[in-house]
Amino acid sequence: MQRIDVPDVVTAAGGGRVIGVRLVAGAGRTSASYLPNLADESVSEKFVSSAIDVPDMSAIRDWVTQHLDEVLIDIDRLVRIESFSADKTGLHAALSEVEDLAQRRLGNAAVRMRYDGGAYGDVLRLIYGGVDAEDISEPMLVVSHYDTVWPKGTLANWPIVRHGNEITAPGIFDMKSGLVCGVWALAACKALDVPAAAVEFLFTGDEEVGSPFSQSLIEETARAASGALVLEASINGTMKTGRKGVGIFGLTARGVSAHAGLEPEKGASAVHTLAKLVGELIALARPEIGTTINVGTFNGGTGTNVVAAEARISIDIRLTDPAEMARLDAEFAKLQSSDPRVALLWDGGWNRPPMVVNDKTVVLRDKARAVATGLGYELQDITVGGGSDGNFISAVGCAVLDGLGPGGGGAHATHEHIDVTTIPQQICLIAGLLAR
Repeated sequence: MQRIDVPDVVTAAGGGRVIGVRLVAGAGRTSASYLPNLADESVSEKFVSSAIDVPDMSAIRDWVTQHLDEVLIDIDRLVRIESFSADKTGLHAALSEVEDLAQRRLGNAAVRMRYDGGAYGDVLRLIYGGVDAEDISEPMLVVSHYDTVWPKGTLANWPIVRHGNEITAPGIFDMKSGLVCGVWALAACKALDVPAAAVEFLFTGDEEVGSPFSQSLIEETARAASGALVLEASINGTMKTGRKGVGIFGLTARGVSAHAGLEPEKGASAVHTLAKLVGELIALARPEIGTTINVGTFNGGTGTNVVAAEARISIDIRLTDPAEMARLDAEFAKLQSSDPRVALLWDGGWNRPPMVVNDKTVVLRDKARAVATGLGYELQDITVGGGSDGNFISAVGCAVLDGLGPGGGGAHATHEHIDVTTIPQQICLIAGLLAR
């Protein structure tokens, strides 16, 4: 093992049907449930060591480089199985391939659970023992999703193509290549006898539609984990330690229709009401602390000579401070129609809480930096506006690093691609984080 110097860190306390296992209760999505809960921390921990032990990263890098062609074959196999979030048949086939991948590269798991997602993709949970093969307590949680935004048939018009070090294909960047890299990272540790923590893989099939089924499982496993790694794609070799929370709301106004020329006074315009409220909504933003509000669509009315009986706006909210959710909930409740004949109806809600850097994440981040130093580069961390399952993990107080998959670009776009040269580095980084 190598010892890598790092700065001193101080931490302070601060449903579904299950196939053959058990029932997991669902979790609510109120703003209050997303506020960090530090009250259950029984003791403060002080990390005063100025060095972190990491394995011989050069040996891991050499092994991964030697097996890169096999990694690419595994990525190709998974990408060729289309797994659109709404295609249960495709999702089932893709998860079967994921389980086969884990079996081929890692052997039998100490624990295997597969949860029926109903209309959504199933969740596969695999736990592998660490240094003590019998001890699977406090594992490192590794989260990946196998669903994509691409409907069945996309591959027919957009086949997998490699140009030099770039491979383009639907779902390869977001995030099938990252999923495969996670499996190979543990395989590297096993092949080189690198002492590793117990590892719990959670493969989900509904992330692209907001994780409605898998959220409660993600939160449950995160509460029992020593830390968590989310294998979404990397941006220019960085890791993500912060993500904004996301709220998706709809506001419908229902008024009274009338002829705009003959008797407009008998009408109550839903369009006019929402037009006035848009300004009030936008005024609630606090961009200086990371809270932004965007009214993305405004639809309503049936004709220019008709007082609109109904109108609707859709609202996207992004924020970095969990307390902002409660503030905005309270402010929304105060909004009123300027015309008592127009009713207001809210729908939607908070999709993901913010992913924030807690003290435990600082420790895990510093280990990642030490691993990167052992690989010969400096690892930076960033905060991004988009959400992931890392948001749910952070909200229950678990340390989490995100964006550990290969580099590339074009998520959700027809130029989606990965950079093959980034794969060995990212597998090595994950392996170093799994090492004990």
